[in-house]
Amino acid sequence: MSESRPHITLFDTTLRDGTQGEGISFSVAAKLRVAERLDEFGIDYIEGGWPGSNPRDVAFFEAARSLTFKHAKLSAFGSTRRAGIAASEDPQLRLLLEAQTPAVTIFGKTWLLHVLEVLKTTPEENIAMIEDSVRFLKAAGRDLVYDAEHFFDGFKDSPDYALETLAAAARGGADWLTLCDTNGGTQVDEVKEIVRQVVARFPGKRIGVHCHNDCGLGVAVSLAGVLGGATMVQGTINGFGERTGNSNLTTVIPNLALKLGFPMFCKDKLSELRELSLFVDEMANFRPDAKAAFVGLSAFAHKGGVHANAAAKVARSYEHIDPTLVGNRQRVLVSDMAGRSSIVMKARELGLNVDEKGEPMKNFIEELKRLEFAGYEYEAADASLELLLRQHFGGLPEFFELLSYRVTTERSVTHNELISEATVKVRVKGGVYHEVAEANGPVGALDHALRKALVRAYPELNEVSLKDFKVRIVEGSRGADAVTRVQIDSTDGHTLWGTVGASDNIIEASYQALRDSLVYRLARSGRN
Repeated sequence: MSESRPHITLFDTTLRDGTQGEGISFSVAAKLRVAERLDEFGIDYIEGGWPGSNPRDVAFFEAARSLTFKHAKLSAFGSTRRAGIAASEDPQLRLLLEAQTPAVTIFGKTWLLHVLEVLKTTPEENIAMIEDSVRFLKAAGRDLVYDAEHFFDGFKDSPDYALETLAAAARGGADWLTLCDTNGGTQVDEVKEIVRQVVARFPGKRIGVHCHNDCGLGVAVSLAGVLGGATMVQGTINGFGERTGNSNLTTVIPNLALKLGFPMFCKDKLSELRELSLFVDEMANFRPDAKAAFVGLSAFAHKGGVHANAAAKVARSYEHIDPTLVGNRQRVLVSDMAGRSSIVMKARELGLNVDEKGEPMKNFIEELKRLEFAGYEYEAADASLELLLRQHFGGLPEFFELLSYRVTTERSVTHNELISEATVKVRVKGGVYHEVAEANGPVGALDHALRKALVRAYPELNEVSLKDFKVRIVEGSRGADAVTRVQIDSTDGHTLWGTVGASDNIIEASYQALRDSLVYRLARSGRN
């Protein structure tokens, strides 16, 4: 099918439009690393920022001159010239050239509402601003992407004027005419039809779409734009962007490649898509969206017994693609809803030979249901689940025995500070170790003390650190006496694992999750 489809160009604006999203911020070093990773993946254009808008973007473009991209073209972003001055005298256009990027993206006004009420200029002057700016930048040898801001709203308001703004950019020599759904309110059929009309009006001209997700349709309208004839899609990794975000390229790309059969330069790198998604989240200090299509941790996870059993026999019965095509994997979730087949599948994932009809299976199911009723939840705590399975089916060594722990917190009014202290006593390999540690909080103190007591026998535990700590009240009607569930994500710098604890005492729940985290690391290292 792909032979008859046009090649699709991918334009990533994570480092510009994506940073306008609430809570999104990249350091200069992070922007450089993301740009390099996008290039390695095979993105065609990378929009790096708006030169002159902030010191960070200025520093980024200066540093980016030392980068050598294998494929992508780096683009600086800005607007058309101001009203009433020549393009050559516009300081913002000069900054675009000083960024020294091979490509430049500028936006201009399409909607008469903006021309008259925001720019406070005439429709004729706006047309001249677009044409003059594009011609000036093209004369400097730049690859020019023209973004028609609010194009779909402008077209619905005055189609003739909207098309004339595109004609002005075309006369100036723009390489791409990008139709922007800036407010994110245009519906799928509207986008497809309007793009089709633009393609017919400008035969031979390369048309792109830039869509937002305000109606939850960012990906859908981008795909509609391509089906209407657009050959460039702009978007961001993980859908970062202003308000509810931009069109999510981690969803657009596999839909174009695997569902619609469009060729793209990055098509051979699809198996790296999940890794790219996680990398960008990490650079932005964002927690990955487990529910993200294609790349999310839950995208190919099966919890219900019927689903898990069927997927084990014929994967495509409950999976729309092979997860490995996008770098993901099938997962079986075990909970109190799980049947025997789900547990057998999970155990086999871990290399455990389990008899589906044996007494250990019956005991395990009863124990699992008891624990989940008591407040434990294992869907995001694979490490604790693995330990539970090994206890019942594979045998789990007793790496240490807890003899006692004590945690105290002292508030010093004089020094206006809180100090927590933990004391831990454990028996390890026949020896008893008694350690004390301090930290700002009680969980940190307990973690430090427990680790100090164990590292003499297990030095690899020095590599383990807490990545995330979450607390949830399981039964709110009991108020302060409610059962608390603690979930911890830990890492050794190479892998990430989750553990869980539950108790009506938050310190005990924390201890259980901390204990499982360390025991899991020891079990995985082959300790006995």
